[in-house]
Amino acid sequence: MTEFKHYLDRLRTGQWFSQLPAGLQEELLAMAQLRRLEPGQRLFRRGDPPCGLYAVLEGAIRVGSISENGKEALLVLVESPHWFGEISLFDGQPRTHDAFAEGQVTLLNLPQTSLLALLKREPRYWRDIALLMSQKLRLAFIALEEMSLLPAPQRLARRLLMIAEGYGGLSGQRRVIQLAQEQLAMMLAISRQTTNQILKELEAQGALRLNYGEIEILDPDLLKRAAQGKP
Repeated sequence: MTEFKHYLDRLRTGQWFSQLPAGLQEELLAMAQLRRLEPGQRLFRRGDPPCGLYAVLEGAIRVGSISENGKEALLVLVESPHWFGEISLFDGQPRTHDAFAEGQVTLLNLPQTSLLALLKREPRYWRDIALLMSQKLRLAFIALEEMSLLPAPQRLARRLLMIAEGYGGLSGQRRVIQLAQEQLAMMLAISRQTTNQILKELEAQGALRLNYGEIEILDPDLLKRAAQGKP
């Protein structure tokens, strides 16, 4: 646990980990292992056996899938201090998606066998783990609803706000999002050209500024109006 102390403050800015009982936090850190990945390195692939729960400490993880013809579907970029990998913990089934490092990545890994042993010994902790999954389900339902009901400009503005706000985290709103336009387009299932057009319009309004590989939010209130479909 000693080697993780300088990451504790970062982990505790995350909604899920910060609200865990102190005893469970200590148990998780006691079993944790550090993993480092090089840019583009695979963490796991769809169909791989369960390998535990992960927290991103530095960098980001691309979670998605690649079809047989090479087309990529990007679901999310998991950034610090968020956790992922809990589905296979619950059902013991293979991984549902691919996960690759976006740049240099440092991860905290809670091994599957150690976690299951803890939960067998302390079954009351299952609820705390379930809360992590329920947060993801809530966000997934919101995204599905927006996909069906909202036009692309609103969906894009809402996604930028969610990323900036850490998907409901405790660390406050970021002004600079490290995200390429192509990645944003894949996350929203819209074309690169449409994404660029919407971003250019938001830039012209003064809501944001486009830089290479990043989006800087200049006026959160303007972006919120766009998310609400207001001129």
